Amino acid sequence: MAAIINQTIPEFKTQAYVNGEFKEISSDDVKGKWAVFFFYPHDFTFVCPTELEDMADHYEEIKALGVEVYAVSTDTHFVHKAWADASPAIAKVKYPMLGDGTGKITRGFNVMIEEDNAALRGTFLVDPDGKIKVAEIHDLGIGRSAKDLIRKIQAAQYVRDNDGEVCPAAWEKGKETLKPSLDLVGKI
Repeated sequence: MAAIINQTIPEFKTQAYVNGEFKEISSDDVKGKWAVFFFYPHDFTFVCPTELEDMADHYEEIKALGVEVYAVSTDTHFVHKAWADASPAIAKVKYPMLGDGTGKITRGFNVMIEEDNAALRGTFLVDPDGKIKVAEIHDLGIGRSAKDLIRKIQAAQYVRDNDGEVCPAAWEKGKETLKPSLDLVGKI
């Protein structure tokens, strides 16, 4: 798998299910903003609804950071609607659920499982320049945490806004950062 950090997101245009409506969303809509692309294998499955519900439970906090969330699976926007109608967990989702029936977006982020026409559990944080700053890919049986994603968003935004500073392990907003220099070599 090729390194994806600092690569520009692929161009796309697709239909999404958003708050009870269908809406066209493209890569142009992402430009100039922070975004999370949250890939999952399929609708009407087992781990997926727990992840999407967890993201829904933290969505307002993520939005307050100036970040839009895009859930993506290889299902269509029609299937997303049916899932939201059938599942109380998915009915809570207010962020766009992108249909990727052709797999173009999923392949563009290099998380397609070709033999299953499904996505791995991939989470990508994209900066306002359209560059991928965080990439996390899980096997299908391992669910993700929106709370941990929030910490990573805050760290990426801090580093972008504070040239010359970096965030150490387990950094949280308001904690000390580092300024890399020769003086620190061997002293941490």
